[in-house]
Amino acid sequence: MAEGEKGVNDHKLQESKCQEFTPTSEPLKKDEINSSGHLKTLIWKFPRRKSTAKEEPGTKCSIAASNTKLVSPSETTLPMNFGIISSLRKSFSHGQKSNGNVIKRDKIKNLGVCDSLIHNIPPKPLSVLQIDELLKSDSLEEAYPNLLSLRLEFQHEQETQGDESCQVNLSHKEKDLSLLYETLRNKVSNIVRHSVSLPLNNKKLLSYTASIIQEEEKRERDVGRMGEWRDIWRAAVQEGVMDTLSGVPLDSHEQNPSWLVVHLGLLGKRIVELLENVKSELVNLYPTNFNVFETYSSSCHEFVGEHLKGLLGKVTELNDFSVMLDFSINCYCSETILGSPSLQPEMDEKNATPLSDVLLDQIKKEYCDCLQKDIQTSLDNIIKLEQEEIWNVKGIPKGMEDGIFPTSEIHMNICRMIARYAENAWKVDVKLKERVVCICLETLKPFPERFKEEFFKQSSSLLCSDLLDCCLWAEYHIAYINSFSTLRDNMNGYQGTCPDQVEHLECEMDGLVLRLRQALLEQFRVEIKPYMNSMMTKKWLNTDNDFKELINRIQIYSGYKKSMRPLPAQSFANEVHYHFVKEYISQLLKNKYSCKGRKNEDAAAKIRQQWEELKSLFCEMESTLDWLHPLGDQLSKIIEQKNGRDIKNLLKPLVENYPDIR
Repeated sequence: MAEGEKGVNDHKLQESKCQEFTPTSEPLKKDEINSSGHLKTLIWKFPRRKSTAKEEPGTKCSIAASNTKLVSPSETTLPMNFGIISSLRKSFSHGQKSNGNVIKRDKIKNLGVCDSLIHNIPPKPLSVLQIDELLKSDSLEEAYPNLLSLRLEFQHEQETQGDESCQVNLSHKEKDLSLLYETLRNKVSNIVRHSVSLPLNNKKLLSYTASIIQEEEKRERDVGRMGEWRDIWRAAVQEGVMDTLSGVPLDSHEQNPSWLVVHLGLLGKRIVELLENVKSELVNLYPTNFNVFETYSSSCHEFVGEHLKGLLGKVTELNDFSVMLDFSINCYCSETILGSPSLQPEMDEKNATPLSDVLLDQIKKEYCDCLQKDIQTSLDNIIKLEQEEIWNVKGIPKGMEDGIFPTSEIHMNICRMIARYAENAWKVDVKLKERVVCICLETLKPFPERFKEEFFKQSSSLLCSDLLDCCLWAEYHIAYINSFSTLRDNMNGYQGTCPDQVEHLECEMDGLVLRLRQALLEQFRVEIKPYMNSMMTKKWLNTDNDFKELINRIQIYSGYKKSMRPLPAQSFANEVHYHFVKEYISQLLKNKYSCKGRKNEDAAAKIRQQWEELKSLFCEMESTLDWLHPLGDQLSKIIEQKNGRDIKNLLKPLVENYPDIR
């Protein structure tokens, strides 16, 4: 004999041992009906009344005995919101019967039960196993009315049975009901969950599922436990959305360098397809108060937010962070996804809300951190490339600005790098561009100092070699003076965006250019020192060889000056002019040689003649230190004096005009 049939026979057998329940045929009292036309639902666990019917000695009530195969070993209790028949409790308490133990349909209808359920509630429920099999096989239209009938039967027995043995059987039946309702919840959740991703072969099943939820929600209102069934439905919707969207293909960076842009593109397409299906197929299967489209779109929104957080842990490349930001800020709410014409007008402004600011700030932070590392790596590569292609092989700087000024490619590489980062950020967000520029300048700030240290370490050996290496050493300095001067000017263009960063960077650039000029000036000083030492000596008075060497050095460094950009060139010309005059005068003021008589006049004449030549050279060099020109004539006059008093009279204005001489 089949197990289901055996359960039915056992049920009938044990039913004969128990008193039949006798629902009342009395009219319902007014105080038993609430304002909505429903009976007031009482708390599920009410005191048991002793039955007034007489029982034969030794008889035990065990209505649920045949159904105990589904009983959980744990002490499960029936939730307060089970079923739609709890409001009938008072109507059973009077002990009156209805024909064939069937609840009058007009009274069930008065409780707010939908017609389809009223007409399908059987007078006698199937066994627990049969109902369970129906639930598992998606036969909800047959299973649910039987479940309601079983629930009704249980409630009546709970009202009428007072014997201790019957209470044990009622406890078993309560557990059976609890397990059946758990199966129903799981089945409802499963149907809703898979209605998103699978073809909807049975629309009637989903519609009936919505009816079940509504009926159970009515009972929730009566017992004060609102939201459980609707929460189950929402959770199933979220799980269904997750199942659908999490199935979008996701390659690794190793498999496909464009993995993220491909994945997010497919994700956006899948979201549109899902919501289009909801709009066209699912919305009409639910009552309006379910807000189906809004719930699905909200679930998509939550999934995207969590999914992007998960992707953040996999993204390492700056371009991928940029793709993620572009998707979050631009694509997600555009016509590509949420703003798609096919989703209108259901996708209103409330449903098309952008991703949270917290998530966007997190992505931007990760993006900026990665950007800073990328910039640092690029700057390190610039120095490394200069070392490998120029310094180590004694190569000549390749750049030439305006066809006159030799330069390196450093400033061009840096400017292109910043412009590229700024443009990519601008495509995503205007404000992000400003932030990116500031990060670029901030990261660039230590670069001049690092470059100076590495360059001086690599180039110092050139000064210990032959003349060609010395010339190459000077050419490097000139090229880098020009390159970093140009870079400084270009960075000034970001003054309006990042004034503080520009100011600090300009100080660093000026410091590097000054240090490069000082290196050239120190080398100039080293080169002229041997020839300066012969000033005001017998050899100096008799020959012009040393002076000619000095003139040659001035002309060489004047050529260096002409190869520099205007601003550093002017400073360099003035520095060479001032330094040379200072050294020249210092030699004359030292007590190295004593000349009397005619020699004084010869020395004064020689100074005038040399000073005119020097004056011409420095004018040609475009020095602006015109106040140094009269100094040679004043010294000549002092040297040719023979009277000490006259010398003192000439020294006073000299010292006042040129305090350094003091």
